[in-house]
Amino acid sequence: MHTWIPALLAIAAALLIAIGTVLRQRSSAASGAITAGWWIGAAVALSGFSLQASALGLGSILLVQPLVVLAVLFVLPMEAWADHRRPRRSEWAWGGVLVACVVAFLLIARPVSTDRRPDVVVMGGTVGAVVAGLIALVVVAECKDNRHHKALLYGLASGALFGVSSLLIKAVAIRVVDGPLTVFVHYEVYLLVPVVVLGVVAQQRSFGSGDLQTSFPAMNVMEPTVAMVLGVALLGESLKVGVPATIVLVVVLALAIVAVAELAKAAAIRGDQRSLACVDQ
Repeated sequence: MHTWIPALLAIAAALLIAIGTVLRQRSSAASGAITAGWWIGAAVALSGFSLQASALGLGSILLVQPLVVLAVLFVLPMEAWADHRRPRRSEWAWGGVLVACVVAFLLIARPVSTDRRPDVVVMGGTVGAVVAGLIALVVVAECKDNRHHKALLYGLASGALFGVSSLLIKAVAIRVVDGPLTVFVHYEVYLLVPVVVLGVVAQQRSFGSGDLQTSFPAMNVMEPTVAMVLGVALLGESLKVGVPATIVLVVVLALAIVAVAELAKAAAIRGDQRSLACVDQ
């Protein structure tokens, strides 16, 4: 399978996820209420999620997840168009840094996909422990009065849950290779649904916190991080790099995280400003 096919699917998924995110952010009230616009955004995001699933089925998590991060970059022109403005130079600059980091990562790392079947006990135990910890994180977030802390915890939880769902999608895709019907006798498909539902709930609660400049960067950083770490640890995915290249990749990934955080922060601050404007009116 050529890597450009899952790469194109991942980029298309990022675009749809970006559109869905913008629609849901703009449709979510301060209380986190679900409106008709939110449902439209959810449908668009679900289409993107389906393309992401297809990309994960055909390619490596280490290839797909960095490309899906480009959803943060796609938000730039969408929000600018909706706000009848031009993106700031700093936004384009950080966007350029993000694109450069993604390209550099893929060229240097040359991620290798795997057909290794996941170990039932190891994967089930690991995913179960991670999800249990994230549920506890959500419970703690619900008890917080400080909206900054609540938004941060919900953002971390939702991003991590979507990262776990990426791992499960890849595991389900591997099972499908053995036979489309045999997938239903394995646990991954039954874990996937509740993990995705929990991720959506945590994400919506973060949107409703009113502190998006904290939650949005946390989501976009946690999802690829968790997915890639679990992909390497549990599915045996690997990178064709030596020690010097590994050091370069660490720097590239750190810079990408900073770029994602800056872009997401800028988008979220504008969202808060719009909310305050509506309240003043």
